Amino acid sequence: MKVLTGGFLLLALVLQPCMAATVEVLDFDSAAEEQRYTALIDELRCMVCQNQNLADSNAALARDLRERTYKMIRGGNSDQEIVDYMVERYGDFVMYRPPLKSTTYLLWFGPLIFLSLAIVTFFVYARRSRNREVPVLSYAERQKAQQMLDE
Repeated sequence: MKVLTGGFLLLALVLQPCMAATVEVLDFDSAAEEQRYTALIDELRCMVCQNQNLADSNAALARDLRERTYKMIRGGNSDQEIVDYMVERYGDFVMYRPPLKSTTYLLWFGPLIFLSLAIVTFFVYARRSRNREVPVLSYAERQKAQQMLDE
């Protein structure tokens, strides 16, 4: 069985189309610039993938945003200016940790609200099913039901 599974795995790997992973080679003036770049692309979300940061995403938009971040760092922009640019363009959702303000309350508290609603719904359902009485048929009613089923 292990040989068969290994054979399928090998076949899948051989038949899988090669994905060209691009390696970005960037030149920085200092290690501090490189650390700023790395920190920024780790904190900014890919708007295509939404579950990955810019550093981990291979989407075309993520590549463009990484390039834009690099150019802004090289152009002398501060981290805050770069984040402000991204937020202005894509909204607060572009940040993994958006600021707490009225427009982001749903991002911050939405999961807690949905969890609370699920818990309340569960307990209401459980209480109703526990309080539900099962009808008990008398002997005569059971005999009548059996006669109806036999016919």
